Amino acid sequence: MSTKIYISIDTAAVSIGSLTIIQGINQEFRSRGIDATIVRTGSRGLFWLEPLVEVETPAGRVGYGPVTTDAIPSLFAAGFLEGRPHPLCLGLTEELPYLKRQQRLTFARCGITDPLSLADYEAHGGFRGLRRALAMEPAAIVEELVASGLRGRGGAGFPTGVKWRTVLQAPGPEKYIVCNADEGDSGTYADRMIMEGDPFVLIEGMIIAGMAVGAARGYIYLRSEYPAAFRVLKRAIAIAYDGGYLGKGFDLEVRLGAGAYICGEETSLLESLEGKRGQVRFKPPLPALEGLFGKPTVVNNVISLATVPIILDKGARYYADYGMGRSRGTLTIQLAGNVRYAGLIETAFGMTLREAIYDYGGGTASGRPLRAVQVGGPLGAYFPESLLDTPLDYEAFAERKGLLGHGGIVVFDDTVDLARQARFAMEFCAIESCGKCTPCRIGSTRGVEAIDKIIANQQRDKNLQIVEDLCELLQDGSLCALGGLTPVPVLSAIHHFPEDFHRV
Repeated sequence: MSTKIYISIDTAAVSIGSLTIIQGINQEFRSRGIDATIVRTGSRGLFWLEPLVEVETPAGRVGYGPVTTDAIPSLFAAGFLEGRPHPLCLGLTEELPYLKRQQRLTFARCGITDPLSLADYEAHGGFRGLRRALAMEPAAIVEELVASGLRGRGGAGFPTGVKWRTVLQAPGPEKYIVCNADEGDSGTYADRMIMEGDPFVLIEGMIIAGMAVGAARGYIYLRSEYPAAFRVLKRAIAIAYDGGYLGKGFDLEVRLGAGAYICGEETSLLESLEGKRGQVRFKPPLPALEGLFGKPTVVNNVISLATVPIILDKGARYYADYGMGRSRGTLTIQLAGNVRYAGLIETAFGMTLREAIYDYGGGTASGRPLRAVQVGGPLGAYFPESLLDTPLDYEAFAERKGLLGHGGIVVFDDTVDLARQARFAMEFCAIESCGKCTPCRIGSTRGVEAIDKIIANQQRDKNLQIVEDLCELLQDGSLCALGGLTPVPVLSAIHHFPEDFHRV
């Protein structure tokens, strides 16, 4: 039986040389006359160990990493194909503390299976949720989602089942499922990892959503900066058609986005998907009632839809048993920034920021003291060290005027200047604004000017008051979350790090 080698071709792994490692190992196979197979997988999310090479052994997969081309001959000489010791040997991958402590439900297959193998997907539990859904009435599928407590993982945290119920009950024969794959928040990559590493779970989730609400067509709106995910999704969709999972009551296609952050907002996304300029729509009506082409539409994030299959497979109670309070199930945390062990963590809601950053992330990569953490992308609050014991939970973050968002955590050490970070938040809003509403379009521009004057020590108290007033205007008068949430990072920086706004 041929030995199997598993190597990630996730974008993050490729960026640091995994394709070169594949070439080098194949060359050694040929020169040594070895019969072995390389399986190209997604990533397990242990980015500091990439390129990670795993070898299938009777005891399980043994990992080696990070592997360089120079190390390949010594790996073969040491007998790594039998899982033997080497300086790069990590032992059984599943026993690595970073992975072993996690509770991977949505990411159960990522980094393990061949992303484009239907047989591999089915062998690891794929389509079991769909098969159960086929035996259920649409309303029962929806109520299963409601009972699970699944909330939107794209940032807003709105109950997924409630949204589905609204679309199911909306009148009209034509409805749509839209997957928001316009992952634009800083420090986030979970959507991309699923689309590149386990695309069939997203496809299965969208098929189930279509069955639940009576939609016959779905669209994946993918950000244009994800070319690898685009290729994988197109191929996976074609394979699903060939396998009979698509085309028999539900059709699906992937569309590339327009390259604008604002298109991550659901109504701007729908405008763009219809071929128009990506601008925010007035609400009401809600997309669940008048969405794509004016029809009732489910708009969910990638992780939300990719989580549906395990809920239908294992049941609502199984999923709801994870988590805390109103935050049920698991959260996909993405560690980034100045952190030693950047990577993906999936675990039940309730772990604290401190545990995520230190128990998993190993603290700052620079070795300097941690000063600030931003959670929830560019619209998330900057938390000081004193708030690190905040549990990763929607309500706990809201109580502290923070935003859990898509689960991205960006770490900063004591060299960060929070006045300049506040300026960045305002500038980001000014650049990415769709321009439809005045508070967002003009307020953010005036905000940049005021913060520049604060940094330059020009009438600081007056300009700090102007910034506070502009933030109130943005919160109360903006049409969407871009303008409405920009004050969150700005005000958190001012309130938690006032000394940065009063430098001499």
